[in-house]
Order: sequence, then structure tokens, then C-alpha cells
Amino acid sequence: MRPEWLKKRVNLNEMVYVKDLLRKLSLHTVCEEANCPNISECFSRKIATFLILGHICTRNCKFCNIRKGRPEPVDENESIRVAEAVEKLGLSFVVITSVTRDDLEDGGAGIFSATVREIRKIKGGIRIELLIPDFKGDKEALEKVVNSHPEIISHNVETVPSLYPEVRSKSDYKLSLKVLENVKKMERGIYTKSGIMVGLGEKDKEVIDVMRDLREVGCDFLSIGQYLQPSKNHYPVREYIEPEKFEFYKEEALKLGFKHVKSGVYVRSSYLAEDYILNC
Repeated sequence: MRPEWLKKRVNLNEMVYVKDLLRKLSLHTVCEEANCPNISECFSRKIATFLILGHICTRNCKFCNIRKGRPEPVDENESIRVAEAVEKLGLSFVVITSVTRDDLEDGGAGIFSATVREIRKIKGGIRIELLIPDFKGDKEALEKVVNSHPEIISHNVETVPSLYPEVRSKSDYKLSLKVLENVKKMERGIYTKSGIMVGLGEKDKEVIDVMRDLREVGCDFLSIGQYLQPSKNHYPVREYIEPEKFEFYKEEALKLGFKHVKSGVYVRSSYLAEDYILNC
């Protein structure tokens, strides 16, 4: 049974405009596909995190609600429609993420880059965060993303390394750190960001060790949130973390030198994402 601090209500009536727009433009969001608990709050403010490269992932992370399997062909016009949605929503800051596409030669990096170019055509100086997969460590693919010059490149380590074999069996913790490190090597002026979930059975020391690892590769921003099991078929919640522990994690992260940290039960990597760059 969930504790009292984890009983957030979703107001479906506040979501209509954004959902209608997304359907008209045949677009996906991680907000919907991952069953984010903040969806009504964000959609009511006309904020959405766009999910490009389809909605079927080639990996099998046990914490994630996004569908797994054989993806659909790449939609070359998707970036144009994302830019149209950004303009119609009047966004000043936008987060673009994707499913992992291990089936593509560049992992979809070219579509990330194209999406940034389309959004840059809109007047108003929109700032962009790209939440990317690891591209299997392909530096050329990563360089495509870096050369599109978003303000932030984010890549989530998601959990502590000891849990990777069970929770993220097709991913590699050290490779994820390398992605963040390589972004900084390619372009120091781009902020980097990562996120971690807690409540999967990790120990405090492991969480702090992850923070240290992230700072060692120059990661600027960090999000920490409670893992919530999307269904009975997903990895189970091992612990509900109390709000005081999230404050402890935030304090420790700031001591290590992160420029901005969000740590709380409902924090997700894209939640209130503009705050990171506004408060750094």
C-alpha cells in the first residue's frame, strides 16, 4: 500500500487540449507512454515531453512502461510535426526524448538533430533539452546530437550499477557515464544532466556513489525520484522513500557540486525541466 505522500490525483479534464493536439499531429509523449504521475499538471500548463522515433523500444528495461518489440519504420516528417506542436503550445523550453532504437545505424541521432533544426526555425529563442539513449557508445551518432547545439543533453543512468543486471540488462552503467563525459569533451558549453530512480532496493551509499561518478564526468544537473511500478509485470517497488530522504540526497548532491538538483517523490527527469537552466 502506498503511503499518504504518494497519492497524487490525475485530472483528466485538464489534459484535453494537449491530447487532442498530439493526436491530430500523430505525435507521442513520454508523459502518456510511461504513465507519468505528473501528466495532468504538465498538460494543464501546455507542457509535454515529446517521444520521437516511434513508441516501441528495442530494449527491455523492467522499470519502464514503454512498449517493447520491433519498432515501426522511421517517420522522416516527425520532426516537422514536433516543431508545429511546440509552436502551437507556445513553449519557451522543450524536452525531446526517444525510445531506444538499436535497430538503426545511428540509433536515431539524425532525427534528434533534425528535430532541433526544425524547432530552431520558430521565432522566440526556444531552449531545447534532448534526453538521449546511449547510441551503443557510437561517438559519430553522439556528435550529430551535440552538433545540433541543444542547451542541455540529458542521459539517465536510472539506477545504481549493482541493479543493472536485473533492471537494465541491455544497458551498461559505465557506457552511460561515458556518454555524458563525451558530450563535455565535444562541447563544454552544453549542460549535461542525468536522473536516477530510488526505491528499487539500492543503498544510500550506492546512490551517493552514483552522484560522485556523475560529477567526475562533469554532469551539471541531477534528478532523483521515487520508482513506481507501472504494472504487476514490471520490477517491484522495494521501498517507498520518505520525503526527508529525498532532501538528504539533494543536500549531498549539491555538496558534490551539481548546479541544480530536483529530488522528490514525484520528480522525473523532464519534470519542471526549465528550472534547471533558470537556476544554475
